[in-house]
Amino acid sequence: MTTVTTQTALETTGALPLAEASQPGRLLSLDVFRGLTVAAMILVNNPGDWGHIYAPLEHAEWHGCTPTDLIFPFFLFIVGVSITYALGSAKRATARHAALLGRVARRAAVLFGLGLLMALQPKFDFAHVRIMGVLPRIALVFLVCGTVFVKTGWRTQLGLLATLLIGYNVLLQLVPVPGFGLPNLEPATNLGAWLDRTVLGENHLWVQSKTWDPEGLLSTLPAIGTGLLGLLAGQWLRRPQPETASRVVWLLLASGAASMLGLVWNLWLPINKSLWTSSYVLYTGGLAGAALAALYWLCDVQGWRGWLTRFGRVYGVNAITVFFLSGVIARWLNMLQVPTESGEVPAKTWLYERFFTPFFSPVNASLAGALACVLIWYAVLWLMHRRNIIVKV
Repeated sequence: MTTVTTQTALETTGALPLAEASQPGRLLSLDVFRGLTVAAMILVNNPGDWGHIYAPLEHAEWHGCTPTDLIFPFFLFIVGVSITYALGSAKRATARHAALLGRVARRAAVLFGLGLLMALQPKFDFAHVRIMGVLPRIALVFLVCGTVFVKTGWRTQLGLLATLLIGYNVLLQLVPVPGFGLPNLEPATNLGAWLDRTVLGENHLWVQSKTWDPEGLLSTLPAIGTGLLGLLAGQWLRRPQPETASRVVWLLLASGAASMLGLVWNLWLPINKSLWTSSYVLYTGGLAGAALAALYWLCDVQGWRGWLTRFGRVYGVNAITVFFLSGVIARWLNMLQVPTESGEVPAKTWLYERFFTPFFSPVNASLAGALACVLIWYAVLWLMHRRNIIVKV
């Protein structure tokens, strides 16, 4: 990763930031939305005690959707919106498409590499490294959506979205699973789980399951659909016509329709984050669109600059940076040992038991630990923000 300010990057290279921070003066709501989403990621990924968590801060056990299950699709939706703002002007210069797509591919490769580097922490065990994950999925969605945006129009993108969602539904519910027989939606025996074991191998899957991966290969197809919803929303907001109020209203209506369609589709194909089902794409994508419309109206149209706006923007301009560093440091804190009277304990456990468990109930101590993590990283990002430091990949 290279540390630069957005202004310096534009002045010295002419490059556009691909999907990290919005360009100055363009869309404050996008930075705020991104920042709030990443802060929520850090909150749910860093409880003080995994055995004591408030229900809304946990993923659904399998089918269903909790507030925590909204976070990752919101971020992929934001990636799609960001692409339209980062590449929209350059897209019109068709002679530059090859160079533009090269930049998209390079950034996707760096994101994928950062995901592997995070997964290797702290032991660097290549024989058991998880290949897929949050950053690799972001990389693949960015690569496909960036390419599609540069080379196609919104009608083609809408058609591709429908094809991905319907096609994925057909694969999950109609294609037999080798070695298991009839199609099914069970964790270890669905078609996606079989594909992950066959292509990646059990040693390279999510360690908590070992037989399937919630960010697996097949479910990346509908995850691209989430990015495409963001592309469509971003292009709609960038249109000069109709007037601003109408754009917001129509985005809210379209978002509500998408969520309703997702709920209807749920009757046949359950909403499920780990499978990233087609119903889940539409339901969460609709909620993301509604959230963006509300923030756009408040921040960019009405000029609202409350504390939540400032908090979100500080997180939003260095979103990938804080996600990567918070994940790496958490892994190291779990590995480093601190000597105590009863023996050595992980540094994270020592900090938690010293500063939180004596003062709160177990579930509140766990929440307090997660909130402290969010605030500590906010302090770091605030200092970076004051110095106009943006870390780009």
